[in-house]
Amino acid sequence: MPSAKDYYDILGVSRDASPDDIKKAYRELAFKYHPDKNPGDSEAEEKFKEATEAHEILSDEEKRAQYDQFGSAAFAQGGAGPQGFGGAGFQGMDLNDALGAFMRAFGGDSGMEDLFGFGGGRGAGRRGGARRGSNIRVRLKLTLEEIATGVKKKIKVAKLVSCDECGGSGAKPGTSPKTCTACGGAGQVRSQQSMGLFGTFMNVSPCSACGGTGEVIDEPCAKCVGKGVMRKKETIEIDVPAGVSTGNYLPIQGAGNAGPRGGPAGDLIVMMEEIPHKLFERHGDDVLIELPVSIGLAALGGQVEVPTLEGKARLKIHSGTQSGQVLKMRGKGVPHVRGRGSGDQLVLIKVWVPKRPSSEEKKLLKKVGELTDKKIPGPGRPGHVR
Repeated sequence: MPSAKDYYDILGVSRDASPDDIKKAYRELAFKYHPDKNPGDSEAEEKFKEATEAHEILSDEEKRAQYDQFGSAAFAQGGAGPQGFGGAGFQGMDLNDALGAFMRAFGGDSGMEDLFGFGGGRGAGRRGGARRGSNIRVRLKLTLEEIATGVKKKIKVAKLVSCDECGGSGAKPGTSPKTCTACGGAGQVRSQQSMGLFGTFMNVSPCSACGGTGEVIDEPCAKCVGKGVMRKKETIEIDVPAGVSTGNYLPIQGAGNAGPRGGPAGDLIVMMEEIPHKLFERHGDDVLIELPVSIGLAALGGQVEVPTLEGKARLKIHSGTQSGQVLKMRGKGVPHVRGRGSGDQLVLIKVWVPKRPSSEEKKLLKKVGELTDKKIPGPGRPGHVR
């Protein structure tokens, strides 16, 4: 498995860096290592892709929060592209994806002319202008036992995928899209606007003739009507790590809706939802269970079998245990999602009193009462009984 990546270190910024700091750091690295400035340099290409990976995570508020909380484990579900809770990051991000992300970030930047010249170069056209597909959000219900161990889940998702007839181009098989003459394939048009004393400003906007893709289709594909996408149900396997809770989410990049006419796919956002347990109540990584015990066991002490998330375990009850007392079973709770160890299982003792005691029970309880009544402390404030 590839080693984990520190995205802050890759960009050379601190963990509390502002969005502007992150974008500035990425811009410097991306322009320095861009393939068009370093033709044939595989090392520069890898650094370009790596910097783009880091920017894609840290520039997105939700993804950055996931990364800060779970580290690189938040982005390695497997497959191509950055993934969810477990592993090593953007493994498999290809150059086209990196170039597309670069164009989305700096397509209208004034420094683009220095890199490509006006309106041309590798980054222009479909790669820079194609629209990204939308994200898909789904809820995944999990039992507490599944959360305690981690689990693989298969879910069915109805989504837009690239058209299998035209390969996502939107053009009739045997034909291909043509470069838009209105924007020269850039997907953008630029215009100058005079601001009087403030000088001249450059406006950049998507090309209306091609919708920002940089290409036009004369003969659209009959199956997808030129959109390049079609609806399909897919089964996706989710690797859920131990210790998640309701509100956590697993972002799987590239598993969302495909973009129109070759655009990059959006993300699949898997929202975790914990099913309430019939025995346990969760408090962070601790779990609480109520345990009824007899008067005799509470008074004399002994051992009792208690359910846990891993099966049954023995718990020692000390003599003189009071109703309402909480005993702790260390390490029997939910695993910490980040870091080693687990929470604890808290056992709330409830001394059970028979509602309809038998005649024999009445005799015994009466005898116990005669022996212990004088030892019972007097009344006091709740929680401060003498």
